[in-house]
Amino acid sequence: MLYNIRDAGGGNGSRRCKYVSKEPQMKMVMRFAIGVVSAFCLAAQTPPSQPEPQQKPDKPQSLPPGPVGLQPLIDNSAKTDSSGKTEANAPADTADPNKMAAAPPAAKTGKIPGTATVDTKSYVIGAEDILRILVWGQNGMSGDFIVRPDGRISLPLIGDVQAADRSPEQLAKDIEQKLKDGKLLNDPNVTVGIFAVHSKKYYIEGEVGRPGAYDLTVPTTIMQGLVNAGGFKDFANKKNIIILRDGGKTVLHFNYNDVSKGKHLEENKVLQPGDHIIIH
Repeated sequence: MLYNIRDAGGGNGSRRCKYVSKEPQMKMVMRFAIGVVSAFCLAAQTPPSQPEPQQKPDKPQSLPPGPVGLQPLIDNSAKTDSSGKTEANAPADTADPNKMAAAPPAAKTGKIPGTATVDTKSYVIGAEDILRILVWGQNGMSGDFIVRPDGRISLPLIGDVQAADRSPEQLAKDIEQKLKDGKLLNDPNVTVGIFAVHSKKYYIEGEVGRPGAYDLTVPTTIMQGLVNAGGFKDFANKKNIIILRDGGKTVLHFNYNDVSKGKHLEENKVLQPGDHIIIH
């Protein structure tokens, strides 16, 4: 509180007293002081935060020894027997390039992956066939080769080799002999496969969905050949289909309506290379 005393006129000695109150200002000051003290007390009571401990992995992670997807040449992982003893695997033999290049005993008569399913002893190679030739240990001499119209193929370091009218096994022996005669390899091992058959074709013309030439890669009957051609058109004569064989020397007749009903099944013969199926 503050008292203000002053003369109140005329010097007659009378005085006036004015009362001035400061309570609102004092309350604000006290509240601010209490708030500051409370903040310091809370800060003193709160413990400092500690970083969370990092969890260690149960087992150490190891990177693969080689490119992703490839197995290591030597397996050093340990094995545990029934008695509980642990013993390390014995290291594998060091890879010998000469052994890697050598063909396994059965490789010569085996089928090359990716080739057509044909009998390598009886199949007769023809023009436009694609051959897959594998010279074991010689990647530069291996590859796919197309039989030219003259029936030959061209091989690196050897030159032209007659392939048409030979079986894959006969051609493999011919190539091996040329490698020996040219002193290119002492003990060559050659495998020949048929990558694609294009020399054996049959032909369909007339009232069918897709007339043209078709590769005869597997045994195919007349009925199957007509299905491959997309079926008949609306006005096709299904009762008298003509097949010309041996350049027209042999003429066969095929009744689709009868054969499709299970009659005269002997007419559904297996097509031969060069057959012409004509639908009027």
